[in-house]
Amino acid sequence: MRFESILFENAARGSELVRKDAPDFFTDLNLDQIVAAIIESRRQEYDLESFFYSPLTDIDEIAFRHEVMKDLENRDVLDRVRAFAQTMRLVRQELGQSAKLYYRYQKQWWFLDAVDVYCKGVQALRDDLHSVDVHSRGFAGLRAYLDQYVASERFIALGQEITQIKSELSAIRYCILIRGNAVTVRHYESEPNYSIEVERTFEKFSQVEAKDYRVKFRETVDMNHVEANILESVARLHEDTFEKLERFWTEHQDFPDAVITRFDHEVQFYVSYLEFIDSLRQAGLPFCYPRVSRDSKETLSRDGFDLALARKLVVEKKPVVLNDFQLTGKERVFIVSGPNQGGKTTFARTFGQLHYLAALGLPVPGREARLFLFDRLFTHFEREEKVTDLRSKLEHDLIRLRNILREATPDSVVVLNESFGSTTLKDAIFLGRQIMNRILELDMLAVYVTFVTELASLSDKIVSMVSTVVPDNPAARTYRIIRRPSDGRAYAISIAEKYRLTYEALRERLAS
Repeated sequence: MRFESILFENAARGSELVRKDAPDFFTDLNLDQIVAAIIESRRQEYDLESFFYSPLTDIDEIAFRHEVMKDLENRDVLDRVRAFAQTMRLVRQELGQSAKLYYRYQKQWWFLDAVDVYCKGVQALRDDLHSVDVHSRGFAGLRAYLDQYVASERFIALGQEITQIKSELSAIRYCILIRGNAVTVRHYESEPNYSIEVERTFEKFSQVEAKDYRVKFRETVDMNHVEANILESVARLHEDTFEKLERFWTEHQDFPDAVITRFDHEVQFYVSYLEFIDSLRQAGLPFCYPRVSRDSKETLSRDGFDLALARKLVVEKKPVVLNDFQLTGKERVFIVSGPNQGGKTTFARTFGQLHYLAALGLPVPGREARLFLFDRLFTHFEREEKVTDLRSKLEHDLIRLRNILREATPDSVVVLNESFGSTTLKDAIFLGRQIMNRILELDMLAVYVTFVTELASLSDKIVSMVSTVVPDNPAARTYRIIRRPSDGRAYAISIAEKYRLTYEALRERLAS
């Protein structure tokens, strides 16, 4: 198997999927918050956003990523990948330092050392992958590639050249003679090291610990002009060695292997996500590898949750409510109703998030999941009305919905949240029916959060889901969304009573 990418088994086809801009639905589903949190610690070092903006379209590519992720859930494998990432980080730092330095031999030394670190890091990764159990096509392909790369003539010659130059440089000895402002550099002629003799002579007079009068110089990478001139003089004394150093710098500017560099970049997609969900797992929240299908639209989630909300609640040490959903047979649409602030929008976001994360080939929130691989994902959430917009809110909503339904296909997934809240109930029922009929006609998967409970009875393709309240305290929300016919109750009066906003309570408060 020819290895090219740890993200795509077919690297050429996979690269065509990568996009630079976030999909339109990212903000509605809070996926922008999730991705920002995942890549937060790597934002300056890696360009990972584009990988999270690019869902897969092939079931086998999703399976490819699942295999890689499962290998990385083995701590031994993950630690070795992290060690290699640290090595490559050091390589980039040394190359960056080399580029910033002014004096040529110093630049060339830093470059030589960066290449040395790279070669040793690649060899270590090759050895590490043979010392751990990996089962994925991705890591097996990488291991085979590294075997061939490390055994190649070019790589072996590169290592030998580094060893030769470093050996010659470390063997150089020279003397510096300072008379006033004159500095002379000459060959070392086996003169004794008088500093050792002086220390040995005065050591016998030491009775108590004396004050240290040695001056501590400021640590800096840059050389001053005196040091640079001394180095230039040393180079003239050892021309062959320094010519080798300069030739190495000139000939090996392209030393990093493109496939290995790509691996170092791409594998952070997996590592960053694993680190992100680790704190949630430690809080007791479940994650699973979903069964993903392009053929069956039967969907299932056991103990699923909104990833963005869960992260916030875990930080605040608050409980996370888990919910289930399931569509079987010809069922396609969830109509979600119930009291306000009861978790309906969170449920809709969860549905969208699970499908999107599954399309990225990642573990999803929940103990079990069966999800559909969509071609397009659409959302319609309420937007704030802008004073500069010449259209009414209703007109704006209708245009957005029309565009969605024009572009949607039977393989699309749509999440609608509280549409037509700005119009009358009669108009909302009429418009909701038109939207729902088009969704049913396309036979696509959808979630529709609405106060128009009449829509749930339009077809046997529709499943009614209802947000629940505490039976003895209707003002208290459970945030559980269950499958049952809607009773049409919004429990608004219980909220008004809780906050003393009923007509009688307001009269009493205003009169006092």
